[in-house]
Amino acid sequence: MEGSVAMSALPEGCIAQAISLTTPRDACRSAAVSAVFRSAAASDCVWKRFLPSDLPSILSRAVDPVECPSKRDLYFRLCDRPILLDAGAMSFRLDRSSGAKCFMLSAKALSIIWGVTPQYWTWAPHPNSRFPQVAKLLNVCWLEIRGKIKSKLLSPNTTYAAYLIFKVDENYNGLSYPPQEAMVILGSQVSERTLRLVRPRMGAPARRNTRIFRSFLNWRGVLAVPQSQDEAEEEEEEEDTSGVEVSPRSRDDGWMEVELGEFYNAEGEDGEVEMSLMEVRGGHWKRGLIVEGIEIKPKYA
Repeated sequence: MEGSVAMSALPEGCIAQAISLTTPRDACRSAAVSAVFRSAAASDCVWKRFLPSDLPSILSRAVDPVECPSKRDLYFRLCDRPILLDAGAMSFRLDRSSGAKCFMLSAKALSIIWGVTPQYWTWAPHPNSRFPQVAKLLNVCWLEIRGKIKSKLLSPNTTYAAYLIFKVDENYNGLSYPPQEAMVILGSQVSERTLRLVRPRMGAPARRNTRIFRSFLNWRGVLAVPQSQDEAEEEEEEEDTSGVEVSPRSRDDGWMEVELGEFYNAEGEDGEVEMSLMEVRGGHWKRGLIVEGIEIKPKYA
């Protein structure tokens, strides 16, 4: 068309300015258009726009210095490898697709009831953890874990969710029944979840068959087969699954995560996000939970 100008004929600076108004994902896609677009999409003026405005302040708290030759390299460095802040009390990274800030509070930064009592909890390094120490549950009947973070540290106009990051050892007990109650609060926003940190060891049909066989042996007087605590809990669990909303899922880093709740961090929000996981009503003893921390990251539908 007469008078029209091809995009590739525009000055590289103009193209870079246009790309900076999109998203990191769009910037990467635009690099495939042409050599001019590829050069523009890699420029510092584009990736500076995608980096948080308070990044210098965040990096000043890093345990180890972070140095990259370009803003683009810095962006992907922060997406791929979380950095430790505040002497290892928390970690920071960027969400790859949006550039939103993500933080993980270490177990040491959380409030864990009885966490400093050696007969209930122990603290030790873990080969798969980014933090110096994780918390391992030895035996408690009152499970209560709480954390908090200032909302102004997070990206504005973003829906976030909080996740407990954990593992269970092979000798765990009491983590599937009774279900745990989780809550996330920011101002007037209250998000609640009912969850189980561990799925049943056996499926419902297998549990029914075990109970039938045990009852048969006891009825015939062939053998007195006592019901173990795990079996008793799983039997109760089979009768009480209606209120469970969320289940754990595996992560790429080898840990498990389970959502505690969500919230919307509005522009100018200056409150405190409070997160909790509790199971205090059942009186059941629990063991084998390994807590790395609580991660706050964007939630996508």
